[in-house]
Amino acid sequence: MPDVKEHKGMALFLLCLIQFMVVLDIAIVNVALPSIKTALDFSETNLSWVINAYTLTFGGLLLLGGRAADLLGRRRIFIAGLALFALASAACGLATSEAALITARAIQGVGAAMVSPAALAILVTTFEEGPERNKALGIWGAIAGTGGAAGVLLGGILTQELNWSWIFFINVPVAVAVILAAPVYLRESKVEGGTRAFDLMGAITATAGMSLLVYALVQTVDHSWTAPRTIGLFVGAFALLAAFIAIERRVAAPLMPLHIFRNRSLSAANGVALMLGASIFSMFFLLTLYMQQVLGYSPLRTGVGYLLVSGVIIVSAGASQAIVTKIGVRTVLATGMALTAVGLVYFSQVDVGGSYLGDLAPGFILTGVGLGFSFVPVSIAALVGVKQNEAGIASGILNTSQQIGGALGTAILSTVAFTEAANYAKDHLTAGPLLPLESAVHGYSIAFLVGALISAIGFVLTLVFIPRGDAPEYALTEGEARPQPELA
Repeated sequence: MPDVKEHKGMALFLLCLIQFMVVLDIAIVNVALPSIKTALDFSETNLSWVINAYTLTFGGLLLLGGRAADLLGRRRIFIAGLALFALASAACGLATSEAALITARAIQGVGAAMVSPAALAILVTTFEEGPERNKALGIWGAIAGTGGAAGVLLGGILTQELNWSWIFFINVPVAVAVILAAPVYLRESKVEGGTRAFDLMGAITATAGMSLLVYALVQTVDHSWTAPRTIGLFVGAFALLAAFIAIERRVAAPLMPLHIFRNRSLSAANGVALMLGASIFSMFFLLTLYMQQVLGYSPLRTGVGYLLVSGVIIVSAGASQAIVTKIGVRTVLATGMALTAVGLVYFSQVDVGGSYLGDLAPGFILTGVGLGFSFVPVSIAALVGVKQNEAGIASGILNTSQQIGGALGTAILSTVAFTEAANYAKDHLTAGPLLPLESAVHGYSIAFLVGALISAIGFVLTLVFIPRGDAPEYALTEGEARPQPELA
């Protein structure tokens, strides 16, 4: 067996490949949603669970996955997570019902929650602190950033040329190949000494509470907000989340140490990340439905259409790193959230007879620059003033906030869209044959305005709570890992 020290290049390739796959698996699904809806006879309200089932378990168990990797062995958890991810991907592709696909997607998220933090920890322990590690992290971030662009295009190609199942089947051979190579090229490591405990109940109550909250939001399309069922679901969700906080206050080794939120910049950054995730995930979800179900785009044309916004995000995210050092985090982040809000307002003008150049391209450019200007500074703001030994926890919490925000945003905006569409149809019963499309577009328009409001809240949080500071104060110390954007 070759010495892993001699194969850092191959180790980096394997780690980047898997992170690319995890990020891609969020983006690739969006383009296939209408095809999945038709094939498995999904209801409009349940369709969002194809995304939310993955993001909730991924975000909810991310910190536990990182803790397990530290204590049980990073390579061991990495391989176990990959195996679970591959099996769940195969189950997704073979699913023949709503319940089967949603369940498999949730298990896929569990696998991703094990793989992603373990991969980053292996990278950090493989490369020496300083220029070597910084270069590796830069490559890792660049590869992860391209996952969104590749996902929307690949999703369109696979869905149109084969069928939607292949967006999941493609994960299996990649995961198997890396599982076979990992023992050869990846070094095993774990944390020795200290408190060796898992906050399993914290992970369960947090994930269950957020899942129940999302379900409570989504089911209001069919049940009123004041119905006993709805009230009971919300009460149960908040009870679970309250239990999570109580557990974190008392457990010896909490997943989410509450004292870390005394850091004003970190707390504000997580609030903004929540709004950022809500904006981007819901935007991609609704625009996919608009392009395919209203404009009649094929999956491939939808994927190609998304390349504009994905490319703008990548370019503007790269530019924002240089801009932040000159004018500071708060100004760049506020600009990004403002542009995202303006872009969503632009999307609220979509029309039944819309066109790509008139209804989509300007909004893609606005939101692309906005999101690109937001990813880097929000990551930096979340690490300002954080102790070196808590940088990993801070990064994990930020990624969790973004994933949970994505699930909540998709739930809220899809609920608004479908409710408003139904109300519009009821009020225009005598309208012509275009009523279903007009109703859907009306719902999307209102939902985009709500999404703009969410981004505006992130803008306000940035101005009020992110410290002004000088640009140099926001420079990351050597070796700190930035959370990476995951394009929806």
